[in-house]
Amino acid sequence: MSTDTDPDPVRNWENWHERRIASVSAPHGPLSLTGTHWLSEYPEGRIPAVPGVWRDRVDDVSVTAGAGDGITVDGRPLTGEAVLTADRGPIGGSRVAHGGRRLVVMRREGLWAVRDFDPDSPARRAFVTVEATPYDPRWVLPGRFRPYPESRTVRVGNADGRERGLGLAGELAFSVDGTEHTLGAAVEPDGSLWAVFADATSGLTSYRFRFLRPSPPAADGTVTVDLNRVLLPPCAFAEHFICPFPPPGNTLSIEVPAGERNVVVR
Repeated sequence: MSTDTDPDPVRNWENWHERRIASVSAPHGPLSLTGTHWLSEYPEGRIPAVPGVWRDRVDDVSVTAGAGDGITVDGRPLTGEAVLTADRGPIGGSRVAHGGRRLVVMRREGLWAVRDFDPDSPARRAFVTVEATPYDPRWVLPGRFRPYPESRTVRVGNADGRERGLGLAGELAFSVDGTEHTLGAAVEPDGSLWAVFADATSGLTSYRFRFLRPSPPAADGTVTVDLNRVLLPPCAFAEHFICPFPPPGNTLSIEVPAGERNVVVR
């Protein structure tokens, strides 16, 4: 969802693209993720390359550390035990740090994990830019969001090889060259939409799937579908993300040669 106020759509898109590059390459952006460690896989509490002892307490997580571990919690050195819940804010503001690294607690479908964000990650050092197609007004389309009578959850594969539930609240419809296409979409807390989709360019001239995030629909369901702002998923930047694959029905038969296409590395 854009916050640009520049009335020129080309400059507006260019500003958006520049901000996006700055965001993904930030010290604790997606390029810095070096691991997602599920605590169920480490019953003894020791995660390789992550200091401290981490334990799943069902409703929360504990971390125990000594002075030599170099862990801080809320900016203070940890010597003893701290009880943690899932981090909700920006990565750079996570409660647990180890030098410049951020150790982020997360929970998915009842399972706890620790994510390690390291500004000195190989992916961040190798990053050059995000390849994206320049703005083309042909890909700004009128659309309509049709809510389902009840939200539904579908099971889909994820980038880490596991299958998880993906919540969908309705159908996003738009037409390209006179043919209507639809995507199952979720509604975000701010009212904006989120769709995971593939198209005829996926895995060829663009990443294997991408994200579309239109602004909140109007009261009558109308919404602008700006395919110039199609996004690469986090797992395009680091393999340790657990991005969902497109659900059934979200693979378009057409090419969408617009928006972000691939990550360019050295």
